[in-house]
Amino acid sequence: MEKNYKINIVEDVAGVSVVQGFSAGAAACDIRNKNDFNRLDTAVIVSDVLATAAGVFTTNDVKAAPVLVDIANLERSKKVKAIVANSGNANACTGDRGMDDARNTCSYLAEKLGVEKNQILVCSTGRIGEFMPMEKLKKGIDEAVSGMSKTEDKAIAAANAILTSDTRSKTVSVDVEFGGKKVKIAGMAKGAGMIEPNMATMLAFIVSDAKISQSLLKECLKFAANKSFNRITVDGDMSTNDTVLCLCNGTSGVEISEDDADSIMAFREGLLEASRVLARKIVGDGEKITKVVEVNVKGARTEEQAEKICRAIGNSLLVKSSWFGEDPNWGRITDSAGYARTGLVLEKIDLDYDGIPVLKSGQPIAENKELWKQAVSKKTFSINLHLNLGTASESILASDLTDGYVNFNKGE
Repeated sequence: MEKNYKINIVEDVAGVSVVQGFSAGAAACDIRNKNDFNRLDTAVIVSDVLATAAGVFTTNDVKAAPVLVDIANLERSKKVKAIVANSGNANACTGDRGMDDARNTCSYLAEKLGVEKNQILVCSTGRIGEFMPMEKLKKGIDEAVSGMSKTEDKAIAAANAILTSDTRSKTVSVDVEFGGKKVKIAGMAKGAGMIEPNMATMLAFIVSDAKISQSLLKECLKFAANKSFNRITVDGDMSTNDTVLCLCNGTSGVEISEDDADSIMAFREGLLEASRVLARKIVGDGEKITKVVEVNVKGARTEEQAEKICRAIGNSLLVKSSWFGEDPNWGRITDSAGYARTGLVLEKIDLDYDGIPVLKSGQPIAENKELWKQAVSKKTFSINLHLNLGTASESILASDLTDGYVNFNKGE
């Protein structure tokens, strides 16, 4: 289909404040119970008007209480007023009390904003298995709401309040133009460890001034998440709390209509680009990583085959360790591609690092060894595996595995 839209991406922006009709606030209420009232740990994002909402959530069988509450709230209400999020406590594996705490968090903010409790979405990230300090969280909500505004500093504070092991906030803004109209999309995210979505320990909150139905927004968000957040891996672990939420308040007056294919494509691609930027920032901030690697599998029989091989390579501990050591060990790549057991044929595959040929028809091109080393010594590079079996392709973003990661995660 012909491209009838234009997308402009700005990566380092304040975040949600750039979209008309959204306010943000943040507070430090010591949710980690470390007597630290300087570290922000509570955030709110509030729409002036009820916004159409959709979400994509972890596929882990063990889902945190906020995830279950949000799924239920989105089933009950097509419109949402606000998102409240905390860091430092995941409210996961906390039983009935955890469910009550998540519901009560929604009720508490709903009462302050004068809306129904199912018009609030709640997210948590942090340590699993500890009860939420509700009195602290309520004080944090009070402070965040009383101080919220549409200013950049509040949006930046909100983006920082959801961080855990992250070293920096992650924000993006996208302008989408089509048919003489324009909508704005902006977002913020967190994530550094336990990253191998479908989805992983990550939160992403995306807002837009587009006018759209919930069913169509859900479809567009699922598409965008599948091609972005579900195509990254740091350590292969899947979290209990992953959530991507999107709120569209319609303040632009521009409708994304089911009868207008051009508007759908433009909005969907804008949402995808925003999601890709946030996903790349999550991998780039992976815990103690030194490399970000784009793994591309081409010439597969099906997208499913290509994706399975991508994930096998990107999650291989041996492959990730060799990236850290800047060792162009192609044998580990072919091995991991093979144990995906998709029916690849070694004699057919071609492999290159950043365009530098490594294998041709399954055989190494030895004269390029020094160039291989140069390629994998860069902070970012690509691995391109061509199966020569079909026309399907897939890609993921992965990171190396470092001694720093092991030391960071071995325990307190």
